[in-house]
Amino acid sequence: MTVDIAELVRTRTRHPEAIAEAAARRVRRPLLGDSGRLMIVAADHPARGALGVGGRGLAMANRADLLERLCLALSRPGVDGVLATADILDDLLLLGALDGKVVMGSMNRGGLQGASFELDDRFTGHRAEDIERLRFDAGKLLLRVAYDDPGSLTTLESTARAVDAMAARRLPVFVEPFLSRRTPEGKVTNDLSAEAVTKSIAIASGLGGTSAYTWLKLPVTDNPDDMAEVMATSTLPAVLLGGEVGGSAEEQAGAYEKWRGALQLPTVQGLVVGRSLLYPADGDVAAAVDTAVGLL
Repeated sequence: MTVDIAELVRTRTRHPEAIAEAAARRVRRPLLGDSGRLMIVAADHPARGALGVGGRGLAMANRADLLERLCLALSRPGVDGVLATADILDDLLLLGALDGKVVMGSMNRGGLQGASFELDDRFTGHRAEDIERLRFDAGKLLLRVAYDDPGSLTTLESTARAVDAMAARRLPVFVEPFLSRRTPEGKVTNDLSAEAVTKSIAIASGLGGTSAYTWLKLPVTDNPDDMAEVMATSTLPAVLLGGEVGGSAEEQAGAYEKWRGALQLPTVQGLVVGRSLLYPADGDVAAAVDTAVGLL
């Protein structure tokens, strides 16, 4: 699909109500299809100022290019849906790309990459009422906990209330937890050791008044052999996140192998992967997506 930016802008300018109308007529589907597995393409990075992929600092900055990559990914067999912020989902609605797909709204994007307040991750994206009103299927939120940063407490409390709000509407919410820290240079990094991921799972699983609608969105640990023990921490269903994958074909192949092993674990129900599929090293989006689907 070739995206006509001028047409999108024309619709947004003259008929902004077209977005709500497209959401109202969108054909919906169950969260899990016949396969019982979930393959979601993620594109909520730009709203946190995270536009880079590999060595390309502004790879995701061209919206027409991003939308074309997303439409291609969504058209591939076995791809269940998309995770994105309101601006991107609105464009995809206008393009008619979301019929029969799982639509997941990104809820907190306030922890801007590189900001002094990065770990005070306010809810600046979709609210539970927005997801319900637009007839979307789920929400996702980021929960980075740094023991030495008071902003983490604000994020924890806000996350718990978001879990409650989603559960009240019987809407699934995917919680993406990390134990994080700042380097001496001030950069926020996520600890992917088995102990840290285990603690993050335990913290995230207990948030809110019920866990009935809570899913986890989790990384593969530094040592993939630890994943079986780590995933025994909770009975909540989980999906694996793509995370930072290097720019070379070898690094991408390594990521696929990590996912393949973890996908065999009983609580792991699928994948939510973004940049490594939309911007693969060889540029072949369809092949990258098909390979990831094949892991399921």
